[in-house]
This record gives sequence, C-alpha cells and structure tokens, in this order.
Amino acid sequence: MKKLSIIFLAIIGLTACQQQKIGFVDNGELINEYQERKDVEAKLNTKIEAFKIRTDSLRSAFELEIKEAELKARKLSQSAIQKLSQDLQNKEQVLSQRVQFEQQQIAQESQTLNDSIINRVKDFVEAYGKLNNYNYILGSNEAGSVLYGEEASDLTQEILEALNESYRSKN
Repeated sequence: MKKLSIIFLAIIGLTACQQQKIGFVDNGELINEYQERKDVEAKLNTKIEAFKIRTDSLRSAFELEIKEAELKARKLSQSAIQKLSQDLQNKEQVLSQRVQFEQQQIAQESQTLNDSIINRVKDFVEAYGKLNNYNYILGSNEAGSVLYGEEASDLTQEILEALNESYRSKN
C-alpha cells in the first residue's frame, strides 16, 4: 500500500511538472493583415464605389427631372401640378427604397464575408495549435484579454504568415 501511494505521488508530481505550452496572438493584427480579408475588403470597396456612382447618377437624373417639372408646372393647372407632384414623390420614394435595399445588400454581404473570415481564422489557429502541441493560444485585443506576454510567446506573425500562405496556395 505504501509503494502504491509513493507511485501515485510520483505520477502526480511528474504530471504537475509538465509545462503547458501557451502562446497568444494579436486578434486585430491577425485579422487586419490576413490577405483574404484585404482582398474581400477591396472587392467590397469596388462594389461600394459602383453603388455610389449609380446612386449619384440616379439622384442627378431625378434632380434634373424636378427642375424640368418646376418649369413645366408654371404652365399647368392646379390639379395637374398636384398630379405631377405626386408622381415625383412616388419616384423619389422608389429611388430611396432602391438605394436602401442596395445598402442593406452590401452590408449583409460584408457581414457574411467577415463572419466567414473570422471563422476560418479561428479554425486555422485551432489547427495550428493542435499541430504544434499548444495547450492554449490566447487572443489579445484592445480590451486587454492578454495584458502581458513574453515576446517569444507571441505567435501573431508566425500564424499570420502560415495563414496567408495557406490562402495563397488555395488561389
């Protein structure tokens, strides 16, 4: 019985002495410097610019139509002016709804793509941790989830390079 308790204590002692492998990454830097996120952002910015150009064009055309209607209204009866005004209000409402719909579509696409990228990064960090025998990989951010970490434990650049390499190899 005494030998059994000594063996048990020895096993506990050896297990307690094993070092846990812990690293951390700067979440913001990892996401912001990930090439796929940069590519997605560039595509979205192109869509946003095209949207702005279309919207500006539609608004300019509508403003021109309003000016023409103002000139035309001088020669119309009161009931014709009211009908013209109602038509313009309807067109403005349709234009506003179209713009709002496109804005929502772009925002939804952006959110979906960003969520997808964050999930891929999380999955990659998890796989990286398992492959490299880390017990924990913590994320640091501006809120201070990692207040201090030895520079040797900062895996941000290492993981970022591997993540970008993985992305490049898929494209």
